[in-house]
Order: sequence, then C-alpha cells, then structure tokens
Amino acid sequence: MRSGDAILVLDAGTTSVRAIAFSSDGKVLGQFQLELTQHYPKPGWVEHDAGEIWDKTLACARAVVADLGGAGRIAGIGITNQRETVVAWDRVTGQPLHRALVWQDRRAGPLCERLKAEGQERDVQTRTGLLLDPYFSAGKMRWLLDNSEAVAAAHASGRLALGTVESWLTFRLTGGAFITDASNASRTSLLPLDEPGWDDTLCEIFGVPASVLPEVVDCAGNFGATLPELLGDDIPICGLAGDQQAATIGQGCLQPGQTKATYGTGAFVLASTGAKLPRSRHRMLGTVLYQIGGQRSYALEGSVFVAGSLIKWLRDSLGLLGSAGETEELARSVPDSGGVVIVPALAGLGAPHWRPDARAAITGMSFATSRAHLARAALEAMAMQTHDLAEAFAADGAAWRTLRIDGGMSTNDWMAQDIANMLGITVERPDFVETTALGAGMLAAVGAGLHPTLPAAAQAMRGPVRHFTPQLDDAARSGRIAAWRKALAAI
Repeated sequence: MRSGDAILVLDAGTTSVRAIAFSSDGKVLGQFQLELTQHYPKPGWVEHDAGEIWDKTLACARAVVADLGGAGRIAGIGITNQRETVVAWDRVTGQPLHRALVWQDRRAGPLCERLKAEGQERDVQTRTGLLLDPYFSAGKMRWLLDNSEAVAAAHASGRLALGTVESWLTFRLTGGAFITDASNASRTSLLPLDEPGWDDTLCEIFGVPASVLPEVVDCAGNFGATLPELLGDDIPICGLAGDQQAATIGQGCLQPGQTKATYGTGAFVLASTGAKLPRSRHRMLGTVLYQIGGQRSYALEGSVFVAGSLIKWLRDSLGLLGSAGETEELARSVPDSGGVVIVPALAGLGAPHWRPDARAAITGMSFATSRAHLARAALEAMAMQTHDLAEAFAADGAAWRTLRIDGGMSTNDWMAQDIANMLGITVERPDFVETTALGAGMLAAVGAGLHPTLPAAAQAMRGPVRHFTPQLDDAARSGRIAAWRKALAAI
C-alpha cells in the first residue's frame, strides 16, 4: 500500500470530464473540470471525440495532482464514467478509430428491432437483465464493426479494442491494460448477470467477437499503475464503476431496498437488491451494482434518457434561459405551469416506456404561456418521469419508502420539493451532491486499503443530508398525473 492519504477520482461524464481528490473521510481536497464537445452528425446520433475525452481527463488529473503538491499524496485512483458509450481503438497504437458512440445514440435501433422480431429479447433480458434497445453497448459495437472501415480493418488485423470509457481511460493511463469492471460490463448486453465473463451466445446474437472485448474485473482492487510520465509517479488504479452504480454507492445504498435517483444529463434510479438477482416484469433493468472479490451485488434500475439535457436544450438551442440556475426562480414566479406539459423525449423514451421512436412534445400552450411556464413545466417533467419509475418499481415489488437524490439538477430546491410532492414520500439530498465521484472514491479507497470494506468506506465518507417532505394534496397530485398521461398518450 502506498503512503498517500488521498484518492484521485476521474469522472468522465457526458458533458464534461473532471478530477476530484478526496480525503479518506470524504472531504474534497481539490477539483478541476473541463467541458466535452458534443457532436450530433444526424438526428438520433450522438458522438464524442475519444481523444478529447483522454486529453481533457489527463489535463484535469494533472491540475488536481499539482494542487495536492504531487502524486505522493495519492494512494489510488478511482474512475467512473458515462456508461454504454463505446470507444473503438487500435491496441497497438492506442489511437481511437472512430468517434465514440455516446449512450444516447440511437443508430443501433434497426439491429435491436431485427433481434426483437427474431424473438431474442426474452432470452437477452433473462440472462443480462437488459432489454433490446440501442441504449446498450453491444448494438453500438456491432454498428462500428459494420460501418467503420478503420474498425473493420483493425479487427481483421487482430488489433481492435472495443470498450466503454473506463476501459479506454485505463488503457491509456497504464499503457496497455485492457480491462472493464463488472458494473460497466453488465451494461453491454454481453455479460450474463450470474456469470464471470462474456457469453459466447450473446456475442453471437449481437455479432460482437469476444476477442475484441476487455477482461472483466472487480470494481475495487489493484488494476495496474499509471505510466510515471503522465502524473509524476506510478499511481495504482484501485476503483472502477459506471456512473450510476458509483452514485448508488456514494449515496450509501448498499442494502436491499435502498434507492437513489441521479439527475444529470439523464435521470437514473437504482434500488439495491443485494445478492439477489434483479428480475423485472415491468421493463425495469437488472444490473451489477458492484463486484468485489468476485462477489456481486445487484440493483434494479430505471433509466430516463433526458433530464438536465432538457434544460440545456432550452438554454442553448431555444435561448429561453440564460443559465440552468434560472429555472428555480422562474418556477417559483408562477403558481403553476399554466397547463403546459413537456414530454422530454428528445432522445426517445426510456424506462418504463422504452419507446426509442418517441419524439418530444410540448402541450397546453397558449398566448398566455411565458418562459416561466415552460421552465416550470420542464422541471415538472423530472418529477413526472420519476413518478412513472416509482410505479414500475412498486409493481416489481420494490416500492420506495424514501428516495435519495443527487446530481447537478438536484441542487434545485424547487425541483427536489416537487419530486417529494409527486411521489408522496420523503426525498433526501446530501450536502455533497456529486455522489458519482464520491462512490468511485469509496471503491478506490477500499482497493487502496484506506478502508477495509465498502460499508466502512460509505460510513466514513458520506456527509450530512437535507430532507424534503411532501406538501401537495392528493387532488392536485392526481390532476398532474392525469395531464402527464394525456400528453404521453399523444406522442
């Protein structure tokens, strides 16, 4: 074990990358962040430059290491990432072969529809916990193999690597370690929930050779060290997890039934099921929460594709907002949404509807509609999408008693209260809402030996919380639900 007392977390998100250093008791010692360029070459296509992800992640890491006074302070590195995003690169040169296909990308839709028509969805869901949807990684991998000459050539020469973002970053940081952790691997549609590695039958269904995929490893341990010239020393990589699993860990949701919702670019709800395999009859997803010492803990998940990205769209594309922070003041400035309902299906509808073909709609507008009404309706859409998930979780026997929220949007007090109002339960928000990075820090702290177990790390590193209790009567809640369902039915 190194003598350092800090954990460096690299958080490669959808709209930005950043580095955060934590002490062993969860205090932030330093952080640095850079925005990522978004590419939309066609409707439904979303891409990132994998080289930009690497360059900016390294720049953020170097900035924080310098702030700490050097790499000697750091006991280990944790990495958390936007899940389902696929990177293709050359294993010899280490260079990307195509822009990364982002989790929101829908171009694998025809493949998924064909597999559904062939009757493959039930088997895929039973084995992986996932539905057939272009959201997941395998379809994107198949698209790259079929449509990129550089990817096909690298495959033919035995040099192709296909992986998710944590795999790409680990490869570059270590100079060649080709691994993926079980939480990210469980989002590909190629890993059975109860098997240690890639499944040949699933690989055949999707047409993705297992030979181009990384080795599946734990979420905490020692996964190789950084090249000394990158950060000034060979720092071990000790924690790996997909962003939503990391946020669940950061919220301390380690016991069966404990539930969190993260409101970032999308919105993601995970409820721990412990060692029990998660099975859904209402189109929720089963996923690996984490794996340590070869033992897995699982979660039931509902994924909403559009949350903070709706606010970003109102700000950047329509010019209705000067900043995302304006939404709270605007929402409070009107007594209601003026009858406006926004269904934010800008990238299709996720759980529990799973309609990749759906398109967004704004209903109920009149000449009296103001930007305040639109801002309020956008925030109300967060609560309504969460309400749909709550009903589906309850139908699967996993009703929420409380909900722990986090992510950038959750700092909006009006939205947090609205979610409590619509769910009719207490909503709990930690003072430090960036729990994705914190959860990766907890895993790395275990892997680096700073804490003996994940529950011990969670107890030591999770801070104080604030509670929001319901303040809406049943009639008003029912009216909102009816208006939402009418708008949903119209798209």
